[in-house]
Amino acid sequence: MTVYKALTIAGSDSGGGAGIQADVKTFQELEVYGMSALTAVTAQNTLGVHGVYPLSVEAVEKQIEAIGEDMGTDALKTGMLFSGEIIRAVAKQIEKYKWEKVVVDPVMIAKGGASLLQEEAILAMKEVLLPQALVITPNIPEAEVLAEMSIHNLEDRKIAAEKLYHAGVKNVVIKGGHADDGEELINLLFDGNEFTYVKSSRIPTKNTHGTGCTFAAAMTAQLAKGQTVQQAVETASAFVHVAIEHELHIGGGHGPTNHWAYQKGRQ
Repeated sequence: MTVYKALTIAGSDSGGGAGIQADVKTFQELEVYGMSALTAVTAQNTLGVHGVYPLSVEAVEKQIEAIGEDMGTDALKTGMLFSGEIIRAVAKQIEKYKWEKVVVDPVMIAKGGASLLQEEAILAMKEVLLPQALVITPNIPEAEVLAEMSIHNLEDRKIAAEKLYHAGVKNVVIKGGHADDGEELINLLFDGNEFTYVKSSRIPTKNTHGTGCTFAAAMTAQLAKGQTVQQAVETASAFVHVAIEHELHIGGGHGPTNHWAYQKGRQ
C-alpha cells in the first residue's frame, strides 16, 4: 500500500473552518496522510478573528525539521505565515529538504476583514517564497497586492498571472470567488505558456469560510498523489464547489464549508 503524505505550514483556526484544521480535513478526505507545522494560533469563529498569537520562529523551524528529518512529505502547502521572519525561516527549510511540490496560498485577510499577514511579510514572500513555489493560489484581492495592480475583469487577471509568473512562480492560479462573473465562477491557471479556465456554477451563499485554504489543500493532496497541476486545479475546484453546495449552517457569520461532501457524493 502506497501512503501519500502532505504537509501544511499554516495557522490554526479555533472554529475549524480554515487554517490547518481545514487542510488536514481535506487531506484526509482525499486519502492523503496529513501533517502540520503550526505558525500561529488564532481565536476565530464564523463572526471573525478575535486574536492572533504567532509562534516563535524556532518553534516553526523545529516542527518542519521534525517532519523533514523523519517522515518527509510528497507535497506541502503554506497558509498563514504571519511575518517576514517566519516566511524566511519556512523558505529556508523548504530549500534545505529540497521539497519541490510547494503550493503557496498567500493568506492575507480573513473573511471577516482581519489582516493575517504583516506588511513587511509581503516583501519576504516575493523575495524568498514565491520563487520556490510550484503553484501560488491567490484570490483576486491577494493577487492585486502581489502583482501591484487593480483587477477588474478576466483580462486583468491574466495580466496579474503573467506578472506573478515572471516573479518566479512556475504556475499561477487566480481564483474567481471574488470576481463579478455573473453565475459562472472561473479559476484561472497560467503555466507560463497558456491559460486554462476551470469553470463551475456560482453558488449564492455567505458560508464560504475556509474555501481558500481548502482549495490549496486539495491541490496539495492531488499533487502528492502524482496529479499534474491542471488535474489538481480541476479536483480542487470540484472539491470546493461540492463543499459549498452542501452547506452546514454553522455559526452566525461566514459559516464553514462541508469538507466531507466530496467523498460522500462519490460513494
